Amino acid sequence: MKLVKTLADSVEPTGDSPTLRLFAVLEVIAAQDRLFSLQSLVEATGLPKPTLHRMLQQLEGAGLLQREGDGRHYSTGVRLRRLAETLLLNNTFHGARHRVLRALVDEIGESCNITALAGGEVVYLDRVETAAPLRFYLHPGSRVPVHVSASGKIFLSQMAPAQRTRLLAEVPLERCTDHSLTDPKALEAELKAVRKAGHATDREEFLPGLVCVAVPVPTLEKSGRSSLCVALQAPVMRVSLDKALGFLPALQRAAAALGRLEANAQEPVAPAPSRLGRRGAR
Repeated sequence: MKLVKTLADSVEPTGDSPTLRLFAVLEVIAAQDRLFSLQSLVEATGLPKPTLHRMLQQLEGAGLLQREGDGRHYSTGVRLRRLAETLLLNNTFHGARHRVLRALVDEIGESCNITALAGGEVVYLDRVETAAPLRFYLHPGSRVPVHVSASGKIFLSQMAPAQRTRLLAEVPLERCTDHSLTDPKALEAELKAVRKAGHATDREEFLPGLVCVAVPVPTLEKSGRSSLCVALQAPVMRVSLDKALGFLPALQRAAAALGRLEANAQEPVAPAPSRLGRRGAR
């Protein structure tokens, strides 16, 4: 199987191989969008069941995995999710992403965010505020419930139905304002519309008087699921929802620019020729 090869290739025959094996197992787990059992992981990796059982115990004890209520299935743990969030917040491409966001705000004149999904919440990885005196101040690192966020609706709409059901079963559909979608059927209908439109809105669902429009950042992932969104937020007293939707082309251009940054970051860098190699070429 392909996963067996991936796991084997990521483990060196010498050195700290137990640590690398644990890391390789985490890679396999992180690539899945569903709960997994010991047996399913055995089938995916080809590793012996006793070995995997010990590894899962270690990872669970470290908070990197957590066991579900049935005692047989596992999912990613809080510590692993926090690590992923920290990497997104502090990676070396933050400056380049921030420049794209700054240019977007300069163009449209409203506050904008770059967001990611963190469990049942949307976290702001970066934000640039408008210079206008009337604004909602939300700093990077702020979190918003997934069901009342325009970005959150995009992330939810990209999930497989089983994964979305599992997530929403653990996240109460809290009523933040009178406009919040708290009925599962109404939210599902909204997500269907989001999938069709390719963008999402927050119509005063998180904070009274605040509207938001979000678009996904294009990805090279085979699943087609974006891990980032770019969104604008504005007070409805200054920007109606229709006017906010008029900024979609600018948002999509910024999203495309961010997608190119992410794609370039994934390209392997060729090693520089060694001094020995240059001498040998003379």
